[in-house]
Amino acid sequence: MELSRRVLAVKPSVTLEIAAKAKAMKAQGVDVISLSAGEPDFDTPAFIKDAAISALQKGFTKYTPVPGTVELRQAVCRKLKRDQGLDFTPEQIVVGCGAKHVIFNVFFALLNPGDEVLIPSPYWLSYPEMVTVLGGTSVLLPSTEKTNFKITPEILEKALTPHSKILVLNSPSNPTGAVYSKDELLALCVVLRKHPNVMVLSDEIYEKLVFDGLKHVSISSLDPEIAKRTVIVNGHSKAYAMTGWRLGYAAFQDKALAKAVESIQSHSTSNPVSFSQSGGTVALDQGDAEAGRMCAVFQKRRDLFISLLKAVPSFRPFKPSGAFYLFVDIQGTGLPAFEVAKRLLDEVHVAVVPCEPFGSAHHIRMSYATSEKDIEAAVKRIAGLFPKK
Repeated sequence: MELSRRVLAVKPSVTLEIAAKAKAMKAQGVDVISLSAGEPDFDTPAFIKDAAISALQKGFTKYTPVPGTVELRQAVCRKLKRDQGLDFTPEQIVVGCGAKHVIFNVFFALLNPGDEVLIPSPYWLSYPEMVTVLGGTSVLLPSTEKTNFKITPEILEKALTPHSKILVLNSPSNPTGAVYSKDELLALCVVLRKHPNVMVLSDEIYEKLVFDGLKHVSISSLDPEIAKRTVIVNGHSKAYAMTGWRLGYAAFQDKALAKAVESIQSHSTSNPVSFSQSGGTVALDQGDAEAGRMCAVFQKRRDLFISLLKAVPSFRPFKPSGAFYLFVDIQGTGLPAFEVAKRLLDEVHVAVVPCEPFGSAHHIRMSYATSEKDIEAAVKRIAGLFPKK
């Protein structure tokens, strides 16, 4: 059997691989502390589960419209109006089986061979793999700690070419936790206005997890011209602890693009799970208080984690403004990220993610979507493996 060249070019997700290995080790009785998976450790709030259970009991188990129920898409419109002041109709919303699925479909609808997708680096590892399988070209825009791992107008301007098709913005960011301010986004809008053929994919999946009194800002809310060519992607996984429910959505100013994404979805997965959508509707309308409580816990864990890592001088964490990851510089160990991650898992049974697939051989990603007890125990193990010199 000969696999397609596109499939052979795609690398498997290292985050899912490590999470799976950690779970397998736990199943064998190994005391593994996992700091790898990108999902909240909280349970889905009860009132959201109750809505799905009620839907099941009422027999809501059949096909729904491909882009999602009208009720859920109306809830998305209310959320976008409430949070960003943006006006959408249900016809401009497509709900898919998670934000990852929706992003893939958007790329599918827009990319032709040779089209360039501009991806700020470090980046979520799935962006370039999706671009590869769809025949596009990833152009990585390097950022450093000097720019707080955010691109500047100068970096963006330098990367733009006649082949540029999409700019990906992820704020708050995975893996760095960086959050773009209103002024920073406005500065990027100035550059984008000079390039009217470039679309923006704004991945806002960590929107509800922003710390230190900061506020998430969507680039769509700042400039009417840029808003017309921006696709907002969001979902339920991170904000409402609904990772297994597989609900994500996109909001399109361009109704023709929304229809194209719906058409693609109609020939692949069709609609999202019916009763999941009932829970998702309630989550968007009533879940912000729970999201706020989870956010406060994540901020407390972030601060604890950073303070404890002072005992490991060779680990230098970047202080994130959002999401639930520490992006940790490990150059002080003298080892590449994959080797650090391997030693941590094999020798002291702490699972972290090496960030080579995220665009940096000098960093690991450590999730604090776990208990304070596990964070404290993990740092003790790490300090034992990489002691002060």
